[in-house]
Amino acid sequence: MIKPMDKKDLRIVFFGTPEFAVESLKRLVEGGYNIVGVVTMPDKPAGRGHHLLQSDVKRYAVEHGLRVLQPVRLKDEAFVDELRSLKAHLQIIIAFRMLPEVVWAMPPMGTFNLHASLLPKYRGAAPINWAVMNGDTRTGVTTFFLKHEIDTGDIIEQRDIAIGRTDNVGVVHDKLMLLGADMVMHTVEAILAGTVHPVAQEQLLTAGQEPTPAPKIFKDTCQIHWTWPAERVYNHIRGLSPYPAAWTVMADEAGGRWQLKILATAEPQAACGTPGRVMIEGRRMLVNCGDGAVEITRLQPAGKKPMSADEFLRGLHFTGSLSMDL
Repeated sequence: MIKPMDKKDLRIVFFGTPEFAVESLKRLVEGGYNIVGVVTMPDKPAGRGHHLLQSDVKRYAVEHGLRVLQPVRLKDEAFVDELRSLKAHLQIIIAFRMLPEVVWAMPPMGTFNLHASLLPKYRGAAPINWAVMNGDTRTGVTTFFLKHEIDTGDIIEQRDIAIGRTDNVGVVHDKLMLLGADMVMHTVEAILAGTVHPVAQEQLLTAGQEPTPAPKIFKDTCQIHWTWPAERVYNHIRGLSPYPAAWTVMADEAGGRWQLKILATAEPQAACGTPGRVMIEGRRMLVNCGDGAVEITRLQPAGKKPMSADEFLRGLHFTGSLSMDL
């Protein structure tokens, strides 16, 4: 049984890597919580000069004088011993690797995770991308206590937001980052006050319903298939923009080929034509889909900077008609 304590006496270890996690760490530090350690990914070589790339979480932690741990293996005895020596009451995980039980079961108040979806919907590595790619109109954030299987623990709290019709994944990411930081603070306060009543995820599923997966995004995932309905193409593109970005290959009749990242399109519109056919109307660039068409408004040719479709077309030299690989 943990006795009630002041937040300055609550010893917290924070696990995280990307920008999404920094906002929550920042709120905890500015809120006066006692962050006794920050665990993040090891630095990675970047560029020809072998410059070491630090995670966003590490940069923030170093700037604010926080103790940083960067284990290669989370089961390594030296790391586990060092973590144990911090005597944390609570651990918080945001956008980090899957933890072994020896780590997540260590603190007496438990280990909770902030996940960027309304669990049990979108369990997995890319919940924000898949929510937008699937055309969802709402998403949210969840805090839950860790257990063996990934993203399956008992839910502490959830909050939701609307996904705007023109929102891309970058916009939704930033909304959830701020909402998630608010909820992390509220969750810590509730744990400290002893008012948490976790709910099993199975209780949130209706009869016959299954949890929704949100697997990691790979290059093949990002390819646009122009035989899809225009609505699906539209959602696919905004669900991957600005990063890692949906892509396609455009070709002309003489064999010229251009690999393109498609960063934005206008709303789907009616069209009648062969899927993948590119229609140039003035400085507008439309592509037929399985039903309807989308107008590409922003793109990035391989090896070049992002640009508007107008800029791309002004520099494009092609022979005959244009089409996208299906």
